[in-house]
Amino acid sequence: MIDRRAFLGTMGALAAGAVLPACAPRAPRRLARIGLQLYTVRDLMAKDVEGTLAAVAGAGYTEVEFAGYFDKSPAVIRAMLDRHGLTAPAVHSGSIASDDWAKALDAANVVGHTYIVVPWIPEERRKTLDDWKRVAADFNRVAATAQAAGVQFAYHNHDFEFPLVEGRVPYDVLLAETDPKLVQLEIDLYWITKGGQDSLAYFARWPGRVPLVHVKDSMGPPDHRMVDVGSGTIDWKRIFARSQQAGIQHYFVEHDQPADPLASIKASCDYLKGLEF
Repeated sequence: MIDRRAFLGTMGALAAGAVLPACAPRAPRRLARIGLQLYTVRDLMAKDVEGTLAAVAGAGYTEVEFAGYFDKSPAVIRAMLDRHGLTAPAVHSGSIASDDWAKALDAANVVGHTYIVVPWIPEERRKTLDDWKRVAADFNRVAATAQAAGVQFAYHNHDFEFPLVEGRVPYDVLLAETDPKLVQLEIDLYWITKGGQDSLAYFARWPGRVPLVHVKDSMGPPDHRMVDVGSGTIDWKRIFARSQQAGIQHYFVEHDQPADPLASIKASCDYLKGLEF
C-alpha cells in the first residue's frame, strides 16, 4: 500500500500538471477572414460592379457587405460573387416598410446573406426616449419576419445613439427594449469610439450579441478624421482580443471617404492580415 506521504506527493504533482497548461501564454491569433463594406468603393461599383468585386477579391478580401445592388438582380450579384470567390454574409437595408422589407428578405436568400442590417434611424424618429422605444418595437417586429425567412436582423450604429436623451443613453434603451435573439448588433467601431463609448463595455454587457463589426480607424479628437485601418488611434488588438466574448464572426473594413478607394482597401487589408492579438 502506498504511504500517505507518497500519495500526497503524487497528488501534488498531478495538480501542478493540471494547472500549468492553464497558466501557459495563449498563442496569438489572426483574423481568419476579412470583409469589406462595399460603401467604401461605391463610386467604383456604380461604374463597374463586377470589375470592382474582382478588385476587392484581388486586394485580399474574401467577404463583402452590400449597401445596394447597383441595379443588378440578386441572381446576377450571386453569380458575380461566385466567379470571384467571394461571399456576402450581410447586406444593409435602408427601409423596413413592408414591401421593401419583403423584397430585401427575398434578395438576401438569393445572394446568400445571413444578416440583414438596418444602418440608420431617421432623425425625426429618435427625438425622445419614447421614440426610441417605438423604434425598438418596430425592430422586434421586422426582426421576427427576418428570422422566419432564415435571415438574422442586426442594427448598425453611428454616434447619434450616445448623447443623453432624458438622462439616458438611447443606444442602451434600444438594446434593452429589443430581444437579443431577434435584434443583434453590428457595432461600428469608429462611430462608437467617436461617440465617447468603449466597445468593450458593450461586449461585456451583451456577450454574444455582436456577430458583425465595422472596422474603420480614426485619428482621434477633435476631428476624428477617418484613415486606413492601422493608421489611426483605435487599439485593434485590445478590441479583437475580446472577439469571442462579443461573438464576432465577420469583420468589415470601411472608409467613408477614401482618397483612393482601391489603395485604401488594400492598405487596410494588409494591416489586418498581419495583426496578431
